[in-house]
Amino acid sequence: MADYNIFSENIYTGWDIDEKYYIDTARDILKFYLKQSEIKDKCCLTGINYDTVSFDFLYCDSVKTHQINKEYRNKDYPADIITFAIFADTVPEERFIFDGEVNLGEVMIALDKVVEEAEKKGTTKEYELIFLISHGIMHLLGFDHQTEADYNFVVGMQNKAIEEVCQNLNRKDSEKHSKTPVKD
Repeated sequence: MADYNIFSENIYTGWDIDEKYYIDTARDILKFYLKQSEIKDKCCLTGINYDTVSFDFLYCDSVKTHQINKEYRNKDYPADIITFAIFADTVPEERFIFDGEVNLGEVMIALDKVVEEAEKKGTTKEYELIFLISHGIMHLLGFDHQTEADYNFVVGMQNKAIEEVCQNLNRKDSEKHSKTPVKD
């Protein structure tokens, strides 16, 4: 069984999230995904010998994602999530594994956009954050959504993962994983 090293840093001052909870949730979502044959058999880890999988989350604001989007992706708008799927996006013969560790990459999530989107959807910000975490992990594993079928697959798997892993997370009332409220 592999180890999972997930790191996070929150540089957004408007929401002091419970990083340990979200790291544990991300680990459980990744484990869930890797048990699903439709993911396990087609992801960037297929056929790879590894002892450890690692990746990072950076929680920031939409000013930061706008800057990164513009600088690295030539897109002039803020994003709710940006995923740098370093391992999946590298051609297989050039993928780097050091001491049995695969670094999948980094996921940046704009927490102010999470709050906005939750308000639009009528969900909690905690639910929306987990939805984006699960989405970023799918990208790190090499799944994209350029077609409607791919989109439906990715979102369908996210919903299954959240339902399985976060059984006690209520879409409408889950403030327990915020240390402080968002400052408007």
